[in-house]
Amino acid sequence: MTSFPFEIVGFDLDGTLLDSHGDLAHAVNHALSIEGRPAIPASAVRDLIGGGAKKMLAKALEVTGGSVAEARFDELHQSLLDFYEDNIAVETRLFPGGEAMLDGLAQRGVKLAVVTNKLERFAVKIFKDLGLTSRFYTVIGGDTLGPGRAKPRPDLLNLMLERAGGGRAAYVGDTTYDTGAAAAAGLPCVAVSFGFNDRPPLDLGAAAVIDHFDELIPALERIA
Repeated sequence: MTSFPFEIVGFDLDGTLLDSHGDLAHAVNHALSIEGRPAIPASAVRDLIGGGAKKMLAKALEVTGGSVAEARFDELHQSLLDFYEDNIAVETRLFPGGEAMLDGLAQRGVKLAVVTNKLERFAVKIFKDLGLTSRFYTVIGGDTLGPGRAKPRPDLLNLMLERAGGGRAAYVGDTTYDTGAAAAAGLPCVAVSFGFNDRPPLDLGAAAVIDHFDELIPALERIA
């Protein structure tokens, strides 16, 4: 047992642990170019992220001229995924302070997990490419349990607990998908203000909000 108040800490991926908006923007704009749509600045793509690639693409199409037929959307979605898989960790990096924060939790005996709505194979590939795989006891994606079980449903967080063998847990995220899933799973959630927030950080419903990863360990101790 660890003296730290949480034995398990789970993290969302995009906009929480990793700043992935640059690589996601390139993939979205690749799909938009196929449809003859204008590119969206990477800074604006940040506001479209959350809920998975389909939601991101649908929002991008809406802001560049409107939706397309379902069959065409499926083609564009597949093109986006193919491009992203081939260019998944070109610009993606841990947010500032992330490495020291992960070290600090590991030194306290905490089991670390990733629970994301990104496809599992993409999440696994990103952490492998960035040399971070060994830090986490599990990486769970939005499709790990099949259709309809991604966040904000609690299913993926329940799987995180199951794979850890139980224990007191907290979750860290940046959107209402994360705070909603944590609430449904009965876990406290810390929100990061530097992520791809779909609401103002203080309105996400988190137990605490941090502005830098230096603040995470104290915040977890406080909310416990």
